[in-house]
Amino acid sequence: MKKTILLALVAMLPLLARAQYEEDSENGVVSLAGREGFSIQTRKADFVFKPYMLVQTAAQVNWYDDEGLDKAYNQDNLANSGFSVPYAVLGFTGKAFGRVAFNLSINAAASGAAILQQAWIDVALKRSFALRIGKFKTPFSHAYLTTLGETLMPVLPTSLTAAVIMPYSLNAVTPQIGTGFDLGVEAHGLVADKFGYEVGIFNGTGASVNTATKTLSDDWHIPSLLYAGRLTFMPRGVMPATQGSPDRLHEDKWMLGLSANLNVESESESTNDTRLGLEFAMLKGRLYLGAEAYYMHVSFTERQKIDKTYDYYGGYLQGGYFVAPRLQLAARYDFFNRNGASKDGFLNMPAVGFNYFFKNCNLKLQAMYQFTGRTGHETQLDRDNDDLGLAQHSGTIQLQYSF
Repeated sequence: MKKTILLALVAMLPLLARAQYEEDSENGVVSLAGREGFSIQTRKADFVFKPYMLVQTAAQVNWYDDEGLDKAYNQDNLANSGFSVPYAVLGFTGKAFGRVAFNLSINAAASGAAILQQAWIDVALKRSFALRIGKFKTPFSHAYLTTLGETLMPVLPTSLTAAVIMPYSLNAVTPQIGTGFDLGVEAHGLVADKFGYEVGIFNGTGASVNTATKTLSDDWHIPSLLYAGRLTFMPRGVMPATQGSPDRLHEDKWMLGLSANLNVESESESTNDTRLGLEFAMLKGRLYLGAEAYYMHVSFTERQKIDKTYDYYGGYLQGGYFVAPRLQLAARYDFFNRNGASKDGFLNMPAVGFNYFFKNCNLKLQAMYQFTGRTGHETQLDRDNDDLGLAQHSGTIQLQYSF
């Protein structure tokens, strides 16, 4: 199955004929079109340079149930609460000579190699074929590919960000379904103004590693990298990378996407992880709708001498509606089979919130509450283990400023 997916991803390159990223948000952080902040350009507009900044400050409350807490060590149900700075991004982006786009951003709120959030160059050979190389978002998941700061809720779906549960003897292997930022090269384009594609090869080590650390696969004798591809259908033009904006209350667009990737010898060369994703997004007037379903298959390398494989799946459905020109109400249902398809039970995580966009000052206020529920487990132990490390009740209030 994994070899078939890899061959299919490679085959996409010659079969498909500038970028499916919308021009004014292709850096993934702020607009390049001049609606926010300022930009510098030559008289002929053949060179555009735009500095930008995005800061998020948040207050968070997380309440955990008693499972996993040791009262003898005075562990409290209320933990990981207080104030935080999720992102403090400073960067610049631009275009040169109608063919080259570039972006560099530093996230001062991160640590280690993750401080370098993005660093890439994009060369458009023609409208239907461009090459991007550097550090950027991997082509998987509508939630991650949405412009930073324009997500419906301040916290991404847990089904994408939480590590899966493996048997206790294998706890060193804890992949998550979302892939996020990585280093690599990607071919992408837009065909007939409605078909988008992204096909890339990445390190597979995520945002926390900026160096080349991979080797050849002992099992398959190919580079142990992340091979990823995404196809989208956008019949009414490029779908904006936003989940709701007061500047886009008259849109009528929708998108259907299919993605797949294979991370060869991930998790310290111990597993081969295959992911599949299906996504839908729509903007129609004041309404935004989004939905995703994804699946991950984890198999061990021969050196691990483990014959068992594990399958995980999850997804979410979310929607937002502007009840006033600058007030958006939001709701999400998140589903996660975190303990694997071989065991009964799953997590269901409903969430509600709102977004308020202040007029003429680029401030955005977000608030949300999420409940983590557990359903269908065979034993109480399975039920207790399934949500370890996850808050049963969580609340977030976030204020964001960008230019």
